Amino acid sequence: VQLQACGGGLVQAGDSLRLSCAASGGTFSSYTVAWFRQTPGKEREFVAAIRWSGGNTYYADSVKARFTISRDFRKNTVYLQMNGLKPEDTAVYYCAAGRPIVSSFTSSNAYYYWGQGTEVTVSS
Repeated sequence: VQLQACGGGLVQAGDSLRLSCAASGGTFSSYTVAWFRQTPGKEREFVAAIRWSGGNTYYADSVKARFTISRDFRKNTVYLQMNGLKPEDTAVYYCAAGRPIVSSFTSSNAYYYWGQGTEVTVSS
């Protein structure tokens, strides 16, 4: 499965962006799809995840109530709607797919398919 992430950009604090993660060469069926983000010198940080089959969603505390992860079965795509963006949300965002158990879904090691990353820059 190949993942293609897009939708990043340069925005101001308080603005919104929607990231997309599309799968090709396969489907997201039976996978958990997650978004991680990374800034220079830091480890990749969990942002949000969604179980494709059941739709259960999980969020990092830092993005709860601001970000929403969703899926589109027909387009085989996962979205990350980011509202109320803050400068600290600036990072390269990666989508990933895997089959983590509930206790490990926030770990990047639990995912084995990764997109190329899309950069989000939020100015103050």
